[in-house]
Amino acid sequence: MTDIHILGIESSCDETAAAVVRNGRAVLSNVIHSQIPEHRPYGGVVPEIASRNHVGKITEVVDAALREVNMSLSDIDAVAVTYGPGLVGALLVGLSFAKAMAFAARKPLIGVHHIMGHIYANYLSDEAFAPPFVCLVVSGGHTHLIRVTDDGVYEILGKTRDDAAGEAFDKVARALGLPYPGGVEIDRLAKTGDATAFAFPRVMLESDSLDFSFSGLKSAVLNELNSAKMQNITHNPADVAASFQRAVVDVLAAKAVAACKTTGLQTLALAGGVSCNTALRTRMAEACAAAGIALHIPAPVFCTDNAAMIAAAGFYEFKAGRIAANDLNAYPNLTL
Repeated sequence: MTDIHILGIESSCDETAAAVVRNGRAVLSNVIHSQIPEHRPYGGVVPEIASRNHVGKITEVVDAALREVNMSLSDIDAVAVTYGPGLVGALLVGLSFAKAMAFAARKPLIGVHHIMGHIYANYLSDEAFAPPFVCLVVSGGHTHLIRVTDDGVYEILGKTRDDAAGEAFDKVARALGLPYPGGVEIDRLAKTGDATAFAFPRVMLESDSLDFSFSGLKSAVLNELNSAKMQNITHNPADVAASFQRAVVDVLAAKAVAACKTTGLQTLALAGGVSCNTALRTRMAEACAAAGIALHIPAPVFCTDNAAMIAAAGFYEFKAGRIAANDLNAYPNLTL
């Protein structure tokens, strides 16, 4: 088989990224410019700042990804780019750049759903990994359980009814006075805390439901902090972080294992930025080992936003002949 090289471009939030991936599996280059220092003073991502930073960095990042593998655009078989969901201004920067490159070089353009990109990150860490499997996608904006039966063929088994897991992490981190990005700080702080100090709720919903709800848990933590403040009680922030985190990962692990049992599938994959969380990785490994389920987790660099996962997903879209037209637009609220 002739090797297929896909140039991936990702700019859905606050990372400007480009990568070259061979045959959907081998990462030849993966360049990421993070904007965390620019957004940290504001406690979160400021869309206008994100868009302007993408404009200033995207040429440099794409050039670096090609230069690392000593390739030019003529050596690339197709250009894959995230077209949603995400911040509309940020998406438009990457999409416009990719469309211009593909048009100028007469290369196919491939639009990639950001969440599908996260799922395909698992293909980058294990060359033998393949459907069918259940995937738990956990990020700042999404918490989904998805059954993947074949490349590009999937079914949503469950999703959050309110806050995503990553969103709850960020809001609790902000209440604890932790800097952005909050999820990373919660994970760090929780390592020194007592996860049994507070009996925060594990919301499981109906007995047969694979949906999630983290709004009640988030509210319980905020109420505990506010109540303590009014009574002039000082809580150990590490204990709060650890107890909250344990509640989140307990629910995620239980629902993911239940999804595997419901579908009869014995392979579970994690995806999304929250899958970098060390407590989640540990709890998932324990739960899957107990249930006899094979667990796959991408390397941390492929869990957070990156272009290698977009190129990987783009390869399978390319193989299936799903080529985008030149009028492909950005869709900030794109659903699965």
